[in-house]
Amino acid sequence: MPRGRPVGSVVRQNIVNILAVIGRAYGYQVHKVYQQIYPPCTREVIYYNLKKGVKTGEFVVDEIKTEKGEYSWGQAVEKTYYRLGPQAKPTTDERVTRHFQTQRSSA
Repeated sequence: MPRGRPVGSVVRQNIVNILAVIGRAYGYQVHKVYQQIYPPCTREVIYYNLKKGVKTGEFVVDEIKTEKGEYSWGQAVEKTYYRLGPQAKPTTDERVTRHFQTQRSSA
Protein backbone atom coordinates (compact mmCIF):
# COMPACT_ATOMS: atom_id res chain seq x y z
CA MET A 1 0.00 0.00 0.00
CA PRO A 2 1.42 3.39 -0.96
CA ARG A 3 2.14 5.89 1.77
CA GLY A 4 0.36 9.20 2.21
CA ARG A 5 -3.19 10.36 1.80
CA PRO A 6 -5.45 8.71 -0.76
CA VAL A 7 -6.16 10.78 -3.87
CA GLY A 8 -9.94 10.27 -3.80
CA SER A 9 -12.47 11.93 -1.53
CA VAL A 10 -16.02 10.95 -0.60
CA VAL A 11 -17.06 14.60 -0.58
CA ARG A 12 -15.53 15.21 -4.00
CA GLN A 13 -17.26 12.12 -5.42
CA ASN A 14 -20.57 13.40 -4.04
CA ILE A 15 -19.94 16.74 -5.78
CA VAL A 16 -19.23 14.87 -9.03
CA ASN A 17 -22.58 13.09 -8.67
CA ILE A 18 -24.38 16.41 -8.09
CA LEU A 19 -22.73 18.12 -11.08
CA ALA A 20 -23.50 15.09 -13.25
CA VAL A 21 -27.19 15.86 -12.75
CA ILE A 22 -27.27 19.67 -12.76
CA GLY A 23 -24.52 20.26 -15.34
CA ARG A 24 -22.80 23.34 -13.94
CA ALA A 25 -22.97 25.35 -10.73
CA TYR A 26 -20.98 27.73 -8.59
CA GLY A 27 -19.64 26.78 -5.17
CA TYR A 28 -22.47 28.06 -3.00
CA GLN A 29 -25.09 26.33 -5.18
CA VAL A 30 -23.20 23.05 -4.81
CA HIS A 31 -23.02 23.59 -1.06
CA LYS A 32 -26.77 24.22 -0.73
CA VAL A 33 -27.63 21.06 -2.68
CA TYR A 34 -24.99 19.04 -0.82
CA GLN A 35 -26.46 20.06 2.54
CA GLN A 36 -29.91 18.88 1.47
CA ILE A 37 -28.73 15.44 0.31
CA TYR A 38 -25.65 14.42 2.31
CA PRO A 39 -24.45 14.84 5.91
CA PRO A 40 -23.55 18.46 6.72
CA CYS A 41 -20.13 19.84 5.88
CA THR A 42 -18.72 23.34 5.78
CA ARG A 43 -18.58 25.58 2.74
CA GLU A 44 -14.80 25.55 3.05
CA VAL A 45 -14.78 21.77 2.50
CA ILE A 46 -16.88 22.18 -0.65
CA TYR A 47 -14.66 24.98 -2.00
CA TYR A 48 -11.50 23.01 -1.15
CA ASN A 49 -12.78 19.94 -3.00
CA LEU A 50 -13.85 21.99 -6.01
CA LYS A 51 -10.36 23.52 -6.26
CA LYS A 52 -8.68 20.15 -5.67
CA GLY A 53 -10.96 18.60 -8.31
CA VAL A 54 -9.81 21.21 -10.84
CA LYS A 55 -6.21 20.14 -10.17
CA THR A 56 -7.05 16.44 -10.56
CA GLY A 57 -9.16 17.01 -13.70
CA GLU A 58 -12.48 16.00 -12.12
CA PHE A 59 -13.85 19.53 -12.54
CA VAL A 60 -13.30 22.30 -15.06
CA VAL A 61 -13.84 26.00 -14.46
CA ASP A 62 -16.62 26.79 -16.92
CA GLU A 63 -16.95 30.52 -16.34
CA ILE A 64 -16.09 33.25 -13.86
CA LYS A 65 -18.78 35.93 -13.53
CA THR A 66 -18.71 39.15 -11.58
CA GLU A 67 -22.19 40.15 -10.47
CA LYS A 68 -22.96 43.57 -9.06
CA GLY A 69 -25.31 44.04 -6.15
CA GLU A 70 -25.64 45.13 -2.55
CA TYR A 71 -23.69 42.67 -0.43
CA SER A 72 -22.48 42.97 3.14
CA TRP A 73 -18.88 42.87 1.89
CA GLY A 74 -19.22 45.30 -1.01
CA GLN A 75 -20.72 46.03 -4.39
CA ALA A 76 -19.79 42.88 -6.35
CA VAL A 77 -19.41 39.13 -6.07
CA GLU A 78 -17.30 36.80 -8.20
CA LYS A 79 -18.93 33.45 -9.01
CA THR A 80 -16.83 30.61 -10.38
CA TYR A 81 -18.94 28.08 -12.27
CA TYR A 82 -17.74 24.47 -12.39
CA ARG A 83 -18.67 21.54 -14.60
CA LEU A 84 -17.41 17.97 -14.84
CA GLY A 85 -13.95 17.42 -16.24
CA PRO A 86 -12.45 14.53 -18.21
CA GLN A 87 -11.32 12.62 -15.09
CA ALA A 88 -14.75 12.70 -13.40
CA LYS A 89 -16.36 9.32 -12.86
CA PRO A 90 -19.98 9.98 -11.85
CA THR A 91 -21.90 7.16 -10.23
CA THR A 92 -25.64 6.78 -10.01
CA ASP A 93 -26.60 7.96 -6.54
CA GLU A 94 -30.28 7.42 -5.82
CA ARG A 95 -30.29 10.25 -3.27
CA VAL A 96 -29.21 12.80 -5.89
CA THR A 97 -31.71 11.68 -8.54
CA ARG A 98 -34.53 11.53 -5.97
CA HIS A 99 -33.66 15.04 -4.72
CA PHE A 100 -33.82 16.58 -8.19
CA GLN A 101 -36.97 14.65 -9.12
CA THR A 102 -38.76 16.08 -6.08
CA GLN A 103 -37.41 19.57 -6.91
CA ARG A 104 -38.77 19.35 -10.46
CA SER A 105 -42.15 17.97 -9.40
CA SER A 106 -42.65 20.70 -6.79
CA ALA A 107 -41.75 23.49 -9.25
